[in-house]
Amino acid sequence: MRDTIRALIVDDEPLARKGVRGHLASEIDIKVIGECSNGFEAIAIIRKEKPDLVFLDIQMPELDGFGVIAEIRVLEMPPVIFVTAYDAHAIRAFEVQALDYVLKPFEASRFRTAVSRARSEIQRNLNGEINSRLVNLLEELRSPREYFQRLAIKSNGRVNFVNIAEIDWIEAADNYVRVHLGRESYLIRETMSRLEAKLDPRRFARVHRSVIVNMGQVKQLETMFNGEYEIVMQDGKHLPFGRAYRSRARQFLTISG
Repeated sequence: MRDTIRALIVDDEPLARKGVRGHLASEIDIKVIGECSNGFEAIAIIRKEKPDLVFLDIQMPELDGFGVIAEIRVLEMPPVIFVTAYDAHAIRAFEVQALDYVLKPFEASRFRTAVSRARSEIQRNLNGEINSRLVNLLEELRSPREYFQRLAIKSNGRVNFVNIAEIDWIEAADNYVRVHLGRESYLIRETMSRLEAKLDPRRFARVHRSVIVNMGQVKQLETMFNGEYEIVMQDGKHLPFGRAYRSRARQFLTISG
């Protein structure tokens, strides 16, 4: 087990770099060896200093985070925690490949979780496995996105074709998902993650580990006694709104307080 993890911060925004450094101040085993304001600086320092961990901004002018990875070459890239303001497509890809990310503005608990996961992988020397995930990630992000327009659902010996726009919400059900449309619901053999990846993020958002909603069918949010929220659908159905998913739904819902 290594005593110190040498980290590099790469972000074109000075406040973001300061934020990452500030959150790392309490991580006594992590030493920040430098900061970069653009992708070209990052490439030079990664090659020279060979850090153990890189906090890498996705969206930077001239050369973005993925360009840095491509230039360094995936097999030589140290473990990465991606930093992003918001990109539904990228976030889904990170989760599918089990790669970590933090959203701007940073939430302390989420930041600690990402660092803890990275520390565990570094200590277990899983760099080869991480690099394999990076390869898959780049392929995922470079592939043209084709979202479902209709679902073919088998029910009672028939195949029902359902327009995606008509779906109200979707819930996990063991090894299946249940698709809700008005008063009807259908059970299909699929995972939440795979189905989510095929849904247009401009219309659908995952608001809980077991719930995806059609944002056009959301009526309101209700504040609970403990400061948590519930989503109220147009038909009056109440659905959980997980704390970990709020940042991802922020482009649809404005939450004050």
